[in-house]
Amino acid sequence: MHRQLIAAAAAILLLTALPLFSAGSGPGAAAAAPAAGPASQQAGAERDRGRDYYEARGEIVWEVPTEEKVIALTFDDGPDPTETPIILDLLKEYNAHATFFVVGNRVDKFPELVKRELAEGHELANHTYHHSYFRKQASVSRFRDEVRRTQESIQSVTGQRPHLFRPPGGYYSETLVQAAREAGYLTVLWSWHQDTKDWQSPGVDKIVGKVLSNARNGDIVLFHDHVERHPQTAAALKEILPELQKRGFRFVTVSELLQYRKSRQVHS
Repeated sequence: MHRQLIAAAAAILLLTALPLFSAGSGPGAAAAAPAAGPASQQAGAERDRGRDYYEARGEIVWEVPTEEKVIALTFDDGPDPTETPIILDLLKEYNAHATFFVVGNRVDKFPELVKRELAEGHELANHTYHHSYFRKQASVSRFRDEVRRTQESIQSVTGQRPHLFRPPGGYYSETLVQAAREAGYLTVLWSWHQDTKDWQSPGVDKIVGKVLSNARNGDIVLFHDHVERHPQTAAALKEILPELQKRGFRFVTVSELLQYRKSRQVHS
């Protein structure tokens, strides 16, 4: 009888656990992301709720299929006092607009960079306050607090409220996507074929090759403007920007890219 009770308790714990899905990128994500492909398989109760499910509901965006020659460059984890200004200079040179998924505590540290991003036509988006990974049994209350604090930081500096959210490492669950939506955010990930893994410092040539060999209309490209060691993103952009421009691409923010998205209904 005692063993039966233990088994029953274990079953209940499994059923109530909050499963997470990871797009598997960013510092700290590599160890947790399965090696089965660009998108890991969901576990437990959400196993059948993959990309098609979220795209059909309009709750997560990976890219926007379109005939227009537009591409969205996105930068996570900043701002960075060294790399962000260099990247902003390059974007300005090529008349490129981008979306910066900023970390709240770095917004507080480097407000002038955030103001510059906005002043130069770029978009600011929410990437949590402490770059927190919400995996395993994620705390929804903590998630909401991370998103709220970052929103407050951005608003205090710019007077504007962000409406796009990207979970650090690409970790998400249906519960967290719903919580983000309730807070007024659309969850944005990135094109599976455009994860540059620049945070791993794989080499400038690899970053350049990844983007240029896979560039398609409506892509969302994942970069980082803050990298702990050996940043290579700016050097890669010096080659990527002129080549994509030569091919006829226009560099737009994610919100601008979303204007090309077909209408999708978000269900309760």
